[in-house]
Amino acid sequence: MSAESADGQRTALITGAGSGIGAATARRMAAEGYRVVLTGRRLERLESVAKQIASHGDTAEIRLLDVTDQAAVSAVADELDRCDVLINNAGGAIGTESVAHAAAGDWRAMYETNVLGALHMTQALLPKLTASGDGTVVVVSSTAAFTVYEGGGGYSAAKHGEHVLAATLRLELCGEPVRVIEIAPGMVHTEEFSLNRYRGDAGKAAEVYAGIAGPLVAEDVADAIAWAVTRPSHVNVDFLVLRPRAQAAQHKVHRQS
Repeated sequence: MSAESADGQRTALITGAGSGIGAATARRMAAEGYRVVLTGRRLERLESVAKQIASHGDTAEIRLLDVTDQAAVSAVADELDRCDVLINNAGGAIGTESVAHAAAGDWRAMYETNVLGALHMTQALLPKLTASGDGTVVVVSSTAAFTVYEGGGGYSAAKHGEHVLAATLRLELCGEPVRVIEIAPGMVHTEEFSLNRYRGDAGKAAEVYAGIAGPLVAEDVADAIAWAVTRPSHVNVDFLVLRPRAQAAQHKVHRQS
């Protein structure tokens, strides 16, 4: 799908755009010709991504935003003159404790960011997405959205929630000019995901990818997102699972000795 429309350049807003998958997706959508709006909580990270985009002759707008703050989300949505693509990427995991020992606050934080954050963004921007006549909502979930594993209860519960949000929204928007796409990555090696999950323990974070010859990287997921968004308007990529070749399932990973 062309990033140009009768009314000018199509706009894509990306949450969690300061690092990892969000930053890679912002760069890729800008390269596809979209006007990109970068949102996140860390100004210096957003500015860095915007400079990377500018170095290729494209421009990016920055909005400081915590997706769990519904009033702030509404304010950002009201400022935009248009929105054609919403990419709900903000999220993350906290901890690997068992259900018996997990902190309720960690579960709550994951749910608020992954699920309620996506809900806030979608509710606030849906009128503009519909008004565009050809809108797209992308939800970046995880293989944890349909598979559980020990130590992942809170994260999996949140990602199951995102999966339900996407699937329900797709039903409710049937007949409207808005597509709903869910991208579910498996093991993705980014600079922060596992480090945050293990509360800053770099050693434990590195062990997640030890011996894996080719885990996914953020650009792989960004490539899939851009491909799905740029399909012809009548084509909806409902649910796309991405894994590295070394990962056959959540619990089945080939590691080289």
